[in-house]
Amino acid sequence: MASSALGTVRRELRKVATARRARATSWYFKTGPGEYGEGDRFLGVTLPDMRAIARNHRDLPRQDAMRLLRSPWHEERALALIILVGQYARGGERERHAIHRLYMRSLKYVNNWDLVDSSAGQIVGAHLRPNDRRILRTLARSKSLWQRRIAMIATSHYIRQNDFTDALAIAALLLHDEHDLIHKAVGWMLREIGTRDRAAEERFLRRHAHDMPRTMLRYAIEKFPPRLRRHYLNQRT
Repeated sequence: MASSALGTVRRELRKVATARRARATSWYFKTGPGEYGEGDRFLGVTLPDMRAIARNHRDLPRQDAMRLLRSPWHEERALALIILVGQYARGGERERHAIHRLYMRSLKYVNNWDLVDSSAGQIVGAHLRPNDRRILRTLARSKSLWQRRIAMIATSHYIRQNDFTDALAIAALLLHDEHDLIHKAVGWMLREIGTRDRAAEERFLRRHAHDMPRTMLRYAIEKFPPRLRRHYLNQRT
């Protein structure tokens, strides 16, 4: 049975939702037949409104957050992740372990790029110890587009600490992925590496630029000087 707190959260979401925004958001997140977000449902709530609601319910019980995360409504899942990311950041070791376990048991509900990008680094990446990151390789080999993206985006946590080993390893595993959303994720993380250590990114590019998908490469070299961008684009076969 849903708690009163959960009922309040759901009412607050619906109070700021609009049908017009729901239609626009459904189009933006590609929910049509055969598209990556096929079948997803939207209430029509803006991200600033979701963040405001999350601030008011930052201590929502974890069981209620789990119910939100497993909702058929996209914004309820997004709100759950905003709340859980905040609780993870503030929590002690036991609470963090519980949140990470809940997240990993709910991966099928983290099923669009915004949901992945707002949580994978903060909950998955932040939780894994240096000697126990094998799960990232498992996720990178998954048939699930979203699990593969989680594997890549989770490494953003390490990149911010100037630790590029896992990010480069996952990027190599995903080099020939067929999906554009993976190309963008890999390119984005490579670009973040290059922002901190251009030489480290270029070592990877010298090995792989010739057979990287064009979108991946373009994202990776976006901040390079024009002449260097042209150099790497000309490497593609």
